[in-house]
Amino acid sequence: METNLLFDTDSYKTSHWLQYPPDLTAMGAYLESRGGENPATLFFGLQMLLLQSFTTPITQADVEEAEEFWQSHGLPFNRPGWERVVQVHGGRLPLLIRAVPEGSRVPTGQVLMTVESTDPQLAWLVTWVETQLLRIWYPTTVATRSWELRTVLAAALERSADDPAVELAFRLHDFGSRGVSSLQSAAIGGLAHLIAFRGSDTGAALVAGRRYYDCPMAGFSIPAAEHSTVLAWGQKHEAQAYRNMLDHFARPGAVLAVVSDSYDLWNAVDHLWGEQLRPQVIEAGATVVIRPDSGDPVRIVSELLRRLEARFGSRMNGKGYRVLQHVRVIQGDGITAQTLPLVLEAVLAAGFSAENVAYGMGGGLLQQLNRDTQRFVYKASWVERSGQILPVHKRPITDPAKTSKAGVLDLIHTGGTYRTIVRPLPGIHPDSCLQTVYEDGELLNRCSLDQVRERAVLG
Repeated sequence: METNLLFDTDSYKTSHWLQYPPDLTAMGAYLESRGGENPATLFFGLQMLLLQSFTTPITQADVEEAEEFWQSHGLPFNRPGWERVVQVHGGRLPLLIRAVPEGSRVPTGQVLMTVESTDPQLAWLVTWVETQLLRIWYPTTVATRSWELRTVLAAALERSADDPAVELAFRLHDFGSRGVSSLQSAAIGGLAHLIAFRGSDTGAALVAGRRYYDCPMAGFSIPAAEHSTVLAWGQKHEAQAYRNMLDHFARPGAVLAVVSDSYDLWNAVDHLWGEQLRPQVIEAGATVVIRPDSGDPVRIVSELLRRLEARFGSRMNGKGYRVLQHVRVIQGDGITAQTLPLVLEAVLAAGFSAENVAYGMGGGLLQQLNRDTQRFVYKASWVERSGQILPVHKRPITDPAKTSKAGVLDLIHTGGTYRTIVRPLPGIHPDSCLQTVYEDGELLNRCSLDQVRERAVLG
């Protein structure tokens, strides 16, 4: 939804400019993950957010529209302050934003981003933009979850595949576009997944990769059947539906996927694929990926592998695990961070290499998470009043876990780990890991998706 930037804040923030001390001339805030599902986060999405919202100048018309909007909502509006943004700063936000390079994997509890004001009369802007900047929790949490799943899959491939690095990139496919709340979520979350993997059916993510990270094509897919394309043939002609897929898409070296549980998965595998269509599958020289889409994945996948092996054969790889001939499996139903390791262990216990099975995730990847999954916060940590820098932080006796950091903060890497430090005055530590990405309306240090991926691999 396209909207006036001045609408995009929490309602109560429109009155905060009247609540700060009158001698406030500067302020600084920071972003961190306090902990949560994973012990480290993969930072991603800030460049996309800044390009979407922070690089278009605010206009006088925006200010006038916002004044009417907020006053109708029952709140005061800082028209003089926003007119100063327009008239003095050309509509650009007088803010300095520094952050870890995107793709960095940083332990929780460390500063990931700092924000400070650059106009003494507009210090309140630092907290006005919290609502927008804190949304970085979403792409960072998706990227983190996807990377952790990559780690699980990499371990299984390392154990059971001859060339685990080649197999890894397409081992987890994004099926999440229909399971998220908006097109924007599909784009943001879908692109975050494509740091760790290359498989996606989320077209919006590919557009975002082109638009915001200079990547012509961030992910790839294959021809695949859905239930409707099988059901339309009728149950008596189920084999014909599968044969049609082979006729259209099965070529030497090609890969195609066919959902096969519309009626009876085991009949489809044992008799339709395993008998009627077996000669065409083998002669085509393609890899046919069978997709079950119901039942307990821990039980279904290993049983499916055994039945496919009985019809199409297998070979023993160099690590002593069996690899199917001509066919593979993709499991997209019921895969979560909790079930994936269980399915992998069942596959390996049955003697099959992890390379036989790819996985898909939808809502479990892009939707079943929230800001508290990694406990993201954005907090003020210092103010300048009457020329003096003062550290500030919250420390509620009712929940000490919500104590925030105080002072002018920076992040350094020393002794093989990241460490948040406190500086006496605003400025940049010579060994700072934070880089300036936004200053007074200008995007700086723009990065490509390839660079993000490279940093993620390096850690």
